[in-house]
Amino acid sequence: MKYTVSIEIALPREQVAQLLADPAHLPKWLRGLVLHEPVSGAHGQLGTVSRVVMQMGKQRMECTETITRREPADLHEIPSEAVVHFDREIVGEGMWSASRDRLTEAGPQRTLWESENEYRFTGLLMPLVGLVMPGAFRKQSLRHMQDFKNFVEHGQDVRDAAG
Repeated sequence: MKYTVSIEIALPREQVAQLLADPAHLPKWLRGLVLHEPVSGAHGQLGTVSRVVMQMGKQRMECTETITRREPADLHEIPSEAVVHFDREIVGEGMWSASRDRLTEAGPQRTLWESENEYRFTGLLMPLVGLVMPGAFRKQSLRHMQDFKNFVEHGQDVRDAAG
């Protein structure tokens, strides 16, 4: 299963990239995050492997995230024509996914965040989940992006939200 989602954020691209890459901010916008800890490497850097635990309702999911691309490595003084790339692979029970995020300038003080996502499922039940509920994955990706936008534009923290 593959899909692409995007959102425009009313902040300069360099600032968006820095906020997106900062692990201190993850709990503020990544709804359901219980734990995100590097197992090897430094958070967000190329090749870093992290243990990630998410809680969605009563369902708890643990997976491994590997950063497969981060360009540029230094998120300061990024040339205006450059595209910022954050790519990662996530492996969990019955699932493999790849996310390729691109940040481009959408205008003065505006950033376009595009996220291309791919999922592969294994086992008995997970392929059925992918077939029956493909829209749920897209909806969740968009919700995370909207939560990030609300955090960086308005200071909204998902931990303060009811439900």
